[in-house]
Amino acid sequence: MEATIGGTRRHLVDVALAQLRRGDQVSLLVSTLRDPGFEGDLRLLEAAGAQVRRIPMVRSIRPAKDLRHLRQVKAALRELRPDIVHTHSSKGGVLGRRASLSTGVGARVHTPHTFAFLFGALFGRAKRAVFRSIERSLASSTHRLIAVSTSEAQTIEASGIVDAARVRTVPNGIDPARVEGAAPVDLAALGLDPERPVAAVVGLLYSAKGQDLALEALPTEGLEGLQLLFVGPGDQGPLTELATRLGVDRRVAFAGARDDVPSILAAVDFLLLPSRWEGMPYVVLEAMAASRPVVATPVDGARDLVEDGVNGYLAASISATALADAMRRAVLDGRGRRASLGQAGRAQLEHSHSVAAMAEQLDAVYLEALEASGKR
Repeated sequence: MEATIGGTRRHLVDVALAQLRRGDQVSLLVSTLRDPGFEGDLRLLEAAGAQVRRIPMVRSIRPAKDLRHLRQVKAALRELRPDIVHTHSSKGGVLGRRASLSTGVGARVHTPHTFAFLFGALFGRAKRAVFRSIERSLASSTHRLIAVSTSEAQTIEASGIVDAARVRTVPNGIDPARVEGAAPVDLAALGLDPERPVAAVVGLLYSAKGQDLALEALPTEGLEGLQLLFVGPGDQGPLTELATRLGVDRRVAFAGARDDVPSILAAVDFLLLPSRWEGMPYVVLEAMAASRPVVATPVDGARDLVEDGVNGYLAASISATALADAMRRAVLDGRGRRASLGQAGRAQLEHSHSVAAMAEQLDAVYLEALEASGKR
């Protein structure tokens, strides 16, 4: 896979470790170009028994590089002879499935982690048409396509590129022990007032994650005391400029890329997810594990997890205005009410989103794929 950042990185690591614990043989063909910290994960996986091969796949379409990397993937498949070729994200999904097709090795399972051709605000019409055409051409030879939430499955089926009979839902899961009990960070050291409410916005800084919507909501009446802590890699320049233009820059802090998100969540009042697109956001699961309520836009995954007024606050639409209304309700409810909603989210997480359950359901999909491919 190529998109080894954020939630996709977490998903791959958690799935691989769980599969190794189940006694599966796991080989990974991955790129470390987008996130240097991923190398530490790979060493952990190698120590646990996984075979790891690093192929420097790039995110954008680069025909010469892509052809070279396709040859490397094909050579690896011929040597490893896996029963299942499970690909993730766009570039890994294309190279891995084409390599499987041309070598005849493995039943093909693909997890898109949202389709790039749906990102209207990130890519132009022509580029999205190319992406869609590529995905459609591969869908008919993909034995099973996995959505990481029920709502993402509905989006995939509505896209029309794949037969709904091939789509399966395997919800993301996490180990709550990795999150709960974390010592809170010092908010004052990050430039925020610990006596005033703070919401964390966690994720790569770019349009899909909607950080601009969070800033546009902040000047709303009723949110004068709220502070935002942005956590994640990316270019913060445009967001800093927007905060200054809106007059909220003194209530905003940027922490950059961090490996201590559980400690961030332990220090804040709630998680704010202003995303425009998601599949199943891991940070929402982490917030639930930390007993923190979530304020979210109704994107895929989030609307499966966040029940308005029960375990968090769900905006009516993906807009700054609707987000501001949900944020205001979270602030006005006070700490006691927010704590109660956070506990409700924690109870829900324990019931339905464990790593073990995710791995078990994936194995069931693999068996289906093997039967569909005639390789079982």
